[in-house]
Amino acid sequence: MINAIGKVITDVLQAFYQPLWFALLLSFFVMLAYMLAGKRKLKEIIKQFINKLKSDSFYRRLFLLVFFTVMILFQTLLNRNMWINPLSDVIGVWGIYDSNGNFTAEIFENMLLFLPFTLLLFWTFSKKILKKITLFYVLKQSLIISFLFSLGIELCQLLLRVGTFQLSDIFYNTLGGLAGGIFYWLIRRLLKIKNKN
Repeated sequence: MINAIGKVITDVLQAFYQPLWFALLLSFFVMLAYMLAGKRKLKEIIKQFINKLKSDSFYRRLFLLVFFTVMILFQTLLNRNMWINPLSDVIGVWGIYDSNGNFTAEIFENMLLFLPFTLLLFWTFSKKILKKITLFYVLKQSLIISFLFSLGIELCQLLLRVGTFQLSDIFYNTLGGLAGGIFYWLIRRLLKIKNKN
C-alpha cells in the first residue's frame, strides 16, 4: 500500500515537474504578448509581426536568434526527463564510441548545437559584442560566450535534475561555439572582400 501511494505521488510530481519549465517560459511569452497587444486585435498583431519581419533585417536576425536559443533550451533543458543522479556520468563521452562500445554522434550533435547559436548571436549583436572584428577577438568572445552558456545549461541540468552534468558537453559545445565564431569571421571577411571589388 505504501509503495503504491509513493508511486502515485512520484508520478503526479513528475507529471507536474516535467512540463513545468516549458509551461513557465511559454506563459511568460504569452502574457508579454497579451500586455503588449492591449486592445488591438490578434489579426492586427500578426500583420504587424509579418510586416516587421519583412521590413526590418535586425528583427529577422533577432527572431532567428531567439528561435534557435529556444530550440537549444528545449533540447537541453525543457524536453528532458528527471534523473535520480545527474552526476552519474560527469566525464561524458570523449570519442565516437560510448563506454559500451556503441557508436554515438553526441560529439557532433553538441558541436552542431552551438555553431549556429554563436554565428546568429554575432550576426545579430556584432556591434554590441564585438568591439573589433579580428580573428583573435572573435575567437575570444566565442570562447567566453559559448563556454558560459554551455556551463549555464549544464548547471541547470544538475540543479533541476534534467539530463546529466557532463564535462564533455561543455567542451564540445564550446568547440561548436568557436566554430560558429570562425564562420562568422570568415563570412565577414568574404563580404568585405566582395564589397571592395
